[in-house]
Amino acid sequence: MELYEHAQPDLLQGKTLLYVHGFASSGASGTVRALRTLLPGARVLAPDIPVDLSGALPMLRALCEAEKPDVIVGTSMGGMLTEQLYGYDRIVVNPALHLSDTILKNNGLGRQEFHNPRADGETAFMVTKGLLEGFRAVTDRCFSGDVEGDAARVFGLFGIHDTLVDGYDEFAEHYPQAIRFDGEHSLNEHTILTSVLPLLRRIDNRQRGVSPRVVLVDLEGVLRSRSVDRGEVAKAFRRLGCLYDLYIMTGRRHADTAGFAEDVAWCDEVLGVPAWDRIIQTPRPELLAADYWLTCGRDAEGFLGTVLRFGEEPLRSWSDVMTYFSRLGGQ
Repeated sequence: MELYEHAQPDLLQGKTLLYVHGFASSGASGTVRALRTLLPGARVLAPDIPVDLSGALPMLRALCEAEKPDVIVGTSMGGMLTEQLYGYDRIVVNPALHLSDTILKNNGLGRQEFHNPRADGETAFMVTKGLLEGFRAVTDRCFSGDVEGDAARVFGLFGIHDTLVDGYDEFAEHYPQAIRFDGEHSLNEHTILTSVLPLLRRIDNRQRGVSPRVVLVDLEGVLRSRSVDRGEVAKAFRRLGCLYDLYIMTGRRHADTAGFAEDVAWCDEVLGVPAWDRIIQTPRPELLAADYWLTCGRDAEGFLGTVLRFGEEPLRSWSDVMTYFSRLGGQ
């Protein structure tokens, strides 16, 4: 995958993103390079976090005060620190909420090498029991913020294949926007593109006061269809989400809770983060306010928006759908 081909120049255009790296990493990581490639219109700040975390939060808070980042993204140790940067829009990825315990469990005492080049030229550092106690003092202050409205400004991302930490349940006790994604502990280019950028899009739209036109998409027959490849659907859904506010419709009756749970699980597995909190269960689509409804074989009487029939001319495939909406350009 040539990452620059997936760049989104309009996303966070003219804004500042602060990235907070994980343990034994630096601001010169592959994640930072990927963010700068995918977000060419944004300024991406990525400082080296000191090994002794006692000075990390004061440094980051001073940086935030000076640079006024529009959004903060932190991974692992950086996710734990980012959670404590209250009052900012932020995305916390696989936060190491109990960093000392994680390091001990993985035999992390002693000499450790940095995974990426550091600005000061250091290549290694020592992890001592005293250093771990300092880490513990910092992690003990997680979830201690009391900033009004802050919970709605934080997204938590948790990789379902993460074998190092699992803070989903603990995080979800404090923040409602806890999301599992198909990934491991460390971010790669694919998970940044498919899981982080969709959340940045939601944050960016809210900050700008932008309300994209709404497109309802049927689950059965349109997204979930024997004639459509899952990968093709996921890619198209993600791309379409750059232009429109997408919602998935399932026509199950209210009592069919088991079926709805299956629908949610399918969307989580196939569509991932772009589908999170975007699934509507109703047999009465005519009651919903939307600009477009992409459906397959359902009665559209009473729906006030534009009805688009998937599987019929000119929308026989998802390629046709993307061409149609690309020409509209968000209108």
